[in-house]
Amino acid sequence: MIVRISLLLGVFFLSCACGTGQGPKMNSESAVASNFTYKNLGATEKEKLAEEVRAKYQKLLGKNFSGEIVVAKNGEIVFEDYKGFSNYATKSPIVAETPIHLASISKTFTGMAALKLWEQHKLDLQAPVTKYLPNFPYTDVTIEQLLAHRSGLPDYTYFMETHKYITVKTKNKRGRWVKRLQLVANEPAFKQGNYNNKDVLDFIVARRPAPAANPDRVFKYCNTNYVMLALIIEKITGQDFPTYMAETIFKPLNMNNTFVFNAKVVDKYLPSYNARMQPYRIEKYDCIYGDKNIYSTARDMLLWDKALTQGKFLAPSTLQMAYEPKSPLTRNYHNYGLGWRMLLKPNEEKLIYHNGWWHGNNTVFTRLIGETATIIILGNKFNKTIYKGKELASIFTGKEDTTSLVE
Repeated sequence: MIVRISLLLGVFFLSCACGTGQGPKMNSESAVASNFTYKNLGATEKEKLAEEVRAKYQKLLGKNFSGEIVVAKNGEIVFEDYKGFSNYATKSPIVAETPIHLASISKTFTGMAALKLWEQHKLDLQAPVTKYLPNFPYTDVTIEQLLAHRSGLPDYTYFMETHKYITVKTKNKRGRWVKRLQLVANEPAFKQGNYNNKDVLDFIVARRPAPAANPDRVFKYCNTNYVMLALIIEKITGQDFPTYMAETIFKPLNMNNTFVFNAKVVDKYLPSYNARMQPYRIEKYDCIYGDKNIYSTARDMLLWDKALTQGKFLAPSTLQMAYEPKSPLTRNYHNYGLGWRMLLKPNEEKLIYHNGWWHGNNTVFTRLIGETATIIILGNKFNKTIYKGKELASIFTGKEDTTSLVE
């Protein structure tokens, strides 16, 4: 009942705040005010949930899982497990304090940090990106379009490549025309060594790669959007992104094993592994942040979930706005808000989530707001089965769900 009241209040306040791009009319104290309290979880219910999660977890992930899992209900951990090694060369085991690359789950932090600046009237969501990054060449793209992946920008992981694959028609041995991929030259290298966020912007300014779509026409998931948001956050705050995130989110929430990986902390790099147990080494995109590069633990991610649920970081009305779909509903009921993916099946609770995939890291952050249940799975060895961890939600909803989530 408390959750429903909070959501209704969020809708009311959202209707008053959404008309301006400069943030809601509230002071800094009321911006995080919330009357939310978790309902106590009884010992019997907790044990029953733990048994159900354990059985489903073992069936879904089996023996190949390497990483961390935390499943919580009403803010309490009902099940957790840690398997595999953080470094297979040294056989260092994964423990509760082992940070793992969140991959695209990092976008939830970047997005919510941007909305925090909106609450503080420092960021205008309706303003063009050029208001904060004057040299940005796509003048019709707005901040909100970056957040919702409706900017139409091309993805830097493609346009900054020196080679690319194209589809060509060629005859096979039987003389039939078939389509095949062919590797061809793309753009010459922009610089030697690892790229950073400014390099992405400088590349865009210098070479202006072709947009993938016109602004606000279609949803196109694009890492470049959140790379630009990190630069905008730096421009507004006068701090580098890793420092701002640490001082604004990680330290206040006691997320003591969470940090933004960047060129200054390469000594903290922990390799992830492919399915054949071969490690990924640092490569040219590994020092770019905003779209990825936050390292965290499953327990720290639960602190992030609780801070959002309890209104300790953003106002309920702001979160309600973030959880609203910004694009037409797809045939498989998927959508994207501001920094969050969502599953909107008819007559079922809205599922708020974000997954991630970078190198050998597969990650899941699934939140059932109405059920106050959370599923967090962080893997450091490539294993697409990790994405099926969302099926643990059926334990809380009572409804089996085989709908696959977007990676």
